[in-house]
Amino acid sequence: MSDNPSNVPFPNLENGALPPGDLTLAPAEAESHPKTAADLEALFDVPVRVSAVLGRSRMDVADLLRLGPGVVLELDRKVGEAIDIYVNNRLVARGEVVLVEDKLGVTMTEIIKADKA
Repeated sequence: MSDNPSNVPFPNLENGALPPGDLTLAPAEAESHPKTAADLEALFDVPVRVSAVLGRSRMDVADLLRLGPGVVLELDRKVGEAIDIYVNNRLVARGEVVLVEDKLGVTMTEIIKADKA
């Protein structure tokens, strides 16, 4: 095996099996300890890109350059239709646009289950 991290095999974690030397809690122990946000502390500083897609539109570059303030751009979705929420370019949820004080926000209404391919 080389030192290249892309060639490192992932352990098989099916059926609760832990790789030798793993210091995490065994499945029976894990059930007795409720999960908290502190369990994810190692991930708190990992940057992610979150995108809320209201809709899409196609146009020529010439038309794009003519856009200015106040121009209405027609999108492929209707008012009130769910928007797509992406994390690192992966669709993870659908939701609605909400107004919170003076800012726009997004409420997740449906979580998209990832396909295991």
